[in-house]
Amino acid sequence: MIKISPSILSCDYSKMGEEFENMKKCGADWLHIDVMDGHFVPNITLGAPLVKCLRKCSDLVFDCHLMISDPKKYIPDFIKAGADLICFHVECDSPIDETLDLIRESGKIAALAVKPGTPVEAVYPYLDKLGMVLVMTVEPGFGGQSFMADMMDKIVALRAECAKRGLDIDVQVDGGISLETVEAAAKAGANVLVAGSAIFGSEDPTKTIAELRSKAAKYF
Repeated sequence: MIKISPSILSCDYSKMGEEFENMKKCGADWLHIDVMDGHFVPNITLGAPLVKCLRKCSDLVFDCHLMISDPKKYIPDFIKAGADLICFHVECDSPIDETLDLIRESGKIAALAVKPGTPVEAVYPYLDKLGMVLVMTVEPGFGGQSFMADMMDKIVALRAECAKRGLDIDVQVDGGISLETVEAAAKAGANVLVAGSAIFGSEDPTKTIAELRSKAAKYF
């Protein structure tokens, strides 16, 4: 099933509540919430207290992407704040299994992300615990970067590994997704599509979300 998850990194921060409410009207399935600590990536964004406030503005799935060095320390905060899915990086400093177990014990969806320079095989030992894998198609930390088409091989390999194990998990792509790149991602096997500037910068977000979904659905 195709899921469109607009990245709030590209929204108007002066009216985030309105932006969140509007995304449901525009047809979004999830909201992709980028959390950066200024250490794991060279940028700082919002944290759990703001997620808690924004939870009041939308009942869409909160897809929280933790680009932080020690996610295990902050998992309880994001659970309390209202995160539905918590994704952290396999390259982080926290013990992966313990962090995944903490998420799963809360009843939330656990996910792992891989940077462009990390082989996708790094997530294979944890696939049985995951509801989703995020394959980054830009370097994490900033919005508006160009799509890395060479990351599609990772998605193909990941889908093949999941099929071999009889696993049906979501595969997400984040970075440079637009009407021009979405088909390449979907053809490779990505069904959860994060788009920031392509949606929030669109004159007609409803139309853009519908077109992204239609282009991706050809491959599922």
